[in-house]
Amino acid sequence: MATIDGRIVGTWRLKSTKGHDDAGKIVSPPYGPIPMGLVVFAADGRMMAVLCDGRAALPPNEPRQFMSYAGNYTFDGETLSTRVDASSDASRIGGDQVRSVRFKNGDLVLAPPRRLYAGIMQHQELVWEQLV
Repeated sequence: MATIDGRIVGTWRLKSTKGHDDAGKIVSPPYGPIPMGLVVFAADGRMMAVLCDGRAALPPNEPRQFMSYAGNYTFDGETLSTRVDASSDASRIGGDQVRSVRFKNGDLVLAPPRRLYAGIMQHQELVWEQLV
């Protein structure tokens, strides 16, 4: 079993999100203007996450953004990698979700690799506050 940097262990609530394109222009925030989410990292190397757009009602024809996944993870202090074995998005099962990690003012900041979303290459950051 891989060694896990214990700073990540616990339950974290999504505090804020942001995104920008390759030119640095701000894009719509991941999971909408009221993002909601929880992620749990257990000391035994197991994790689960659920994220969604927390608005009670969405504009017409706008789908609700939602993602959940779980799996075994490793964290070396800078990079979080999860081997996904369950997900709301079947294409993620069996793959690795990799995030760069930093800690800022007690918060956990996760940044996935640059990705195409809504036709725009995006850089995203999700900021989490520790609950337990």
